[in-house]
Amino acid sequence: MTSDIKTAPAPASIRFNLLTLVAAVTAAVAATTSASLGWPVWAMFMGWVAFFTRGQSARDALFSYLCLAMGIAFGVLAALAVGTLLPLLGPFAFGAVVFVVAIIVVSLRALASVNNVPAYFLGLITFFAAHLEPGLLAFGELASVSGLGTVAAWIAHRLQGKILQA
Repeated sequence: MTSDIKTAPAPASIRFNLLTLVAAVTAAVAATTSASLGWPVWAMFMGWVAFFTRGQSARDALFSYLCLAMGIAFGVLAALAVGTLLPLLGPFAFGAVVFVVAIIVVSLRALASVNNVPAYFLGLITFFAAHLEPGLLAFGELASVSGLGTVAAWIAHRLQGKILQA
């Protein structure tokens, strides 16, 4: 007759601590992975933050990541454009390039799947904060490490959801 025995749900403080532990362990594993690969840990967290700029489904996570990666690509292109225009326009090259990039990024809000303007700007910030030479190598490294962060955030979110359902 043990099937009649009901166990009390875990107190809210235990569940809260468990949710916190899941996030902390997932972040620690992602940070260790990033550092082990020689990638900047802070850039992994840019992907983690991008995950939370939209819904938390796998589909939403993918599109948030795509917007972040496109933002990194825009950053690479912007740096190349500034380098090209700087001899002609001097410091005005920055304003001209930022104007064009802002028009493009903000206009993308009209496209349903990739309308995550904050994630684009996180990508731009990621590229410029990294101080890397613009090119495919920089894009590849930053897109990879931020992708790791997005996946880690999604895993933490899924695990926490399972705990809340239990």
